[in-house]
Amino acid sequence: LRLHDNPVLQEALNGADTVRCVYILDPWFAGAANVGINRWRFLLEALEDLDSSLKKLNSRLFVVRGQPTDVFPRLFKEWKVTRLTFEYDPEPYGKERDGAIIKMAQEFGVETVVRNSHTLYNLDRIIEVNNNSPPLTFKRFQTIVSRLELPRRPLPPITKQQMDKCHTKIADNHDQLYSIPSLEELGFKTEGLPPAVWHGGESEALDRLNKHLDKKVWVANLEHPRVNTCSLYASPTGLSPYLRFGCLSCRVLYYNLRELYMKLRKRCSPPLSLFGQLLWREFFYTAATNNPNFDRMDGNPICVQIPWDQNPEALAKWAEGRTGFPWIDAIMTQLRQEGWIHHLARHAVACFLTRGDLWISWESGMKVFEELLLDADWSVNAGSWMWLSC
Repeated sequence: LRLHDNPVLQEALNGADTVRCVYILDPWFAGAANVGINRWRFLLEALEDLDSSLKKLNSRLFVVRGQPTDVFPRLFKEWKVTRLTFEYDPEPYGKERDGAIIKMAQEFGVETVVRNSHTLYNLDRIIEVNNNSPPLTFKRFQTIVSRLELPRRPLPPITKQQMDKCHTKIADNHDQLYSIPSLEELGFKTEGLPPAVWHGGESEALDRLNKHLDKKVWVANLEHPRVNTCSLYASPTGLSPYLRFGCLSCRVLYYNLRELYMKLRKRCSPPLSLFGQLLWREFFYTAATNNPNFDRMDGNPICVQIPWDQNPEALAKWAEGRTGFPWIDAIMTQLRQEGWIHHLARHAVACFLTRGDLWISWESGMKVFEELLLDADWSVNAGSWMWLSC
C-alpha cells in the first residue's frame, strides 16, 4: 500500500495504455476474520492515504468488494484486462490463493507478473543455501544471510510523469462503485471509540522513517535507546505496523540504515546486528513459508509438543486484562485500546500466559494478538509466540 519501491506497479506501467490500482476487500473476510477494530481502522486509513496519493498523479484507487474468485473474472471481462501484476505473498495460504488466481488469469488469457518487495531476501534462496531446509536458529539464519548478496535496492517512487503515460479511466460515479468503506459499513460500532494512536498510510510511514533515522547516535553505536517507562508508550518513530501493511518498504528501511551507518562510520560496512528486527522478521517468514501448520502444534514438525492446560476462564481474564496482576493487566489493556505494546511487554504477557504462570498454549495467545495487534502477521506472530513459550 505505497508508491515508493513498488515493483508490481512499475511492471504494470511498462508499456500499458491504461492502469488501474485495485484493492480487493472481501466482505465475508471482514465479518468472519479474527481482526479487531484498530487493525481495520489502520488498513482503511492506509487505503485512504494511497487513494489521496494516486489522486495527485491523476489516478485513483479502485476498492472492489467481493471474493477474489468472483471479482477477477468480472473485472477481466469488464475492463478487457491483458496483464495482472501483484506482490508475492510468501505465506502458505497466500501462495495457495495466488496460485489459483494465476491459473484463473491464464484461462482468461491474462498475463500475470509477480514481484517481491515484502521481504529483503528471496526466501527460497535462503532455504536452498541451507541444504534445502529453513534455518531453525537465528544464529544459523544470520550465517546463511551473510553468504548472500545484499538485498536488491528499492525502486524510486512512482512519478506523475510515469502515470501520465498510462491513462486511468475514472468514471463520474467512481466513489459510489469503488469507494473505501467506513468501519460502520464493515459492521463495527464506533460509538465511544477513542482516537487512533497509530495512523495508517504511506505518508505517516515515511514521516516516521525520517524521525527514526534522526536517532543517529544508536545507529552509529549499534545501541538502542535505554528502555524506561516512557518506552512503553507508542513511539512516534515506531515502524512495525507500516512494514506489516506494506506502507513502508523493508528495503527502504534497510538501505537507509545501512547508508546512515556507513556515513557515520566512514564507509565501514555495518554488521548484521544493525538490522536485527528486520532479520527476525525474515527469519520467521523463512521458517513458515513451506509450513502450513506453522501457527499450531498439531502437524508442526518444528514445534515442541507440550501438554498445555485447558482453562478458558483464565485465558479470558488474561485477554481482557483481568488477571489481578497490574503489570500484565496494564499491558493487555493498552494492547486492546491502542493496538500496540512494547516488545518487552509482549515478552512479559506471553511468558505469563504460557510457561511462566497460566500454562496455556501459545496458540491461544497468538490468536488474541492476531485480533488486536496492528503489526501482527501470520508468520511473525506465530513464530514469536512459539519461541517465547518454551
